[in-house]
Amino acid sequence: MLHTHFHFAFFKSWLFMSVTVAVVVYAGYSSETTAVAPPVRTSSTVLADESPSTVFSGTLSSYLYLPLVQNAYPGSSLYWGALVDGQAPSTANMGQGGVFDTFETRARKKMSILHWGQPWKMNGSYQSFYAAWFDNVRDHGSIPLVDWGSWQLGAGIDQIDFKLSAIYTGVYDDYIRQWALDAKSWGHPFFLRFDWEMNGNWQFPWSEQLNGNQPGDYVRAWRHVHDIFTQAGATNVTWVWCPNISSPVTLPLASLYPGDAYVDWTCLDAYNKYDTWLTFDTILTGSGIDWLYNSYAELLAIAPTKPIMLGEIASLEASDGGAKKAAWIKDTLTVQLPGHFPQIKAIVWFN
Repeated sequence: MLHTHFHFAFFKSWLFMSVTVAVVVYAGYSSETTAVAPPVRTSSTVLADESPSTVFSGTLSSYLYLPLVQNAYPGSSLYWGALVDGQAPSTANMGQGGVFDTFETRARKKMSILHWGQPWKMNGSYQSFYAAWFDNVRDHGSIPLVDWGSWQLGAGIDQIDFKLSAIYTGVYDDYIRQWALDAKSWGHPFFLRFDWEMNGNWQFPWSEQLNGNQPGDYVRAWRHVHDIFTQAGATNVTWVWCPNISSPVTLPLASLYPGDAYVDWTCLDAYNKYDTWLTFDTILTGSGIDWLYNSYAELLAIAPTKPIMLGEIASLEASDGGAKKAAWIKDTLTVQLPGHFPQIKAIVWFN
């Protein structure tokens, strides 16, 4: 049976309720040479205002001090984070009683990664790099993770102005360059998830299956944007290349991969959201079904040394008061990830 993936960001939130169990995740760091994540001080104290002089190789080149708890499975480590209610890290949202404080209280775990999104254009205006929000996240002791989408939010799939060819032929160079310079001026490490789920056919105008785009356009657009950031000296940006899990309706990942020199972390968006309840293993590998592919193996085949992030992950409820979902989360964090998916170094809940 073919399950077509309908993935509408505006309506995701109704599927995925708040986390119903406390999960204990170790905010550690990756040993990958291609994208060295920052070391973590073994203390529960967050010292985001410190500026140590030590610099490490890799894209994330500055210390970040993150909340730390003992991991549930010795020898493994993960960055834990979330996108919460689709909200940005404004001062009000970051304050006591705000959406992020409420989420952390319920999860009983501080976020190592705080995730939100920004379109290039919204309400007729181009969206600039908003340093105050990045400051709020850093002051909280977390790493910013920003979805940066080349579209006008709310304008649908067919956006001729935002064809991929418009990006790599230079139409938006001034905007991209200014955003990159502002990111450089901010000066601290953050994750940038540019034009995610590019392998799908369900929503985004940067898909090669939509909006009049052609094969090869995505890689050209990604490399063009990345080159502008490099020329601007925005080396504090860690580039996260994030397709959706693979199925019969998605494009092969290898055809969309910009290359190791242009990607720091690879990524997958993966949900337990189908008519059939699926284990985490089945979602990532397609084990036991014929309508999802082995996305984890496919990703490792094209980028075997890159750390992997789960950029969006969540589960349906099971109409049982949360018990089955809680067991799914526990199995994912304590059995599946450490036992079967060692390359995954970060997990970001879509709340």
